[in-house]
Amino acid sequence: AVCNSSTTPCKDPADKLFTVHGLWPSNWNGSHPQNCTNKTMNSLTIGNLTAQLETIWPNVLNRNDHLGFWNRQWNKHGTCGAPTINDSLQYFRTVINMYITQKQNVSQILAKANIKPEGKNRTLVDIVTAIRSATNNKAPKLKCQKKAST
Repeated sequence: AVCNSSTTPCKDPADKLFTVHGLWPSNWNGSHPQNCTNKTMNSLTIGNLTAQLETIWPNVLNRNDHLGFWNRQWNKHGTCGAPTINDSLQYFRTVINMYITQKQNVSQILAKANIKPEGKNRTLVDIVTAIRSATNNKAPKLKCQKKAST
């Protein structure tokens, strides 16, 4: 979706899997707070998570700047996760945990329903049904994006 909707072209073709777009804390009213504190991301502490993050949460617009991308995500969204998320390491571990451990790997979920990122149109109902059936009836929050004009 990012590659199709951005005026900045992706630097190389995205892998054939759905990746994390972000982890955004939200308020009870559904709004998404941003830039909540001045806590900095400790790039040394996430060093051992880099390989996993590059696979599940890559910077598709610039494959040479994953760290800068993750730092911007932490500053904009992660700093708003308190008291549940206290620091950048916990923020990135939470992303990995949700994707891998908690079986919220959307690529695997949709592949089991024969929905793969191969350029075919899919109905919203098919996508929602596949995700709900694999996540104990949790409703996904989806956002459609039109392809950017070239």
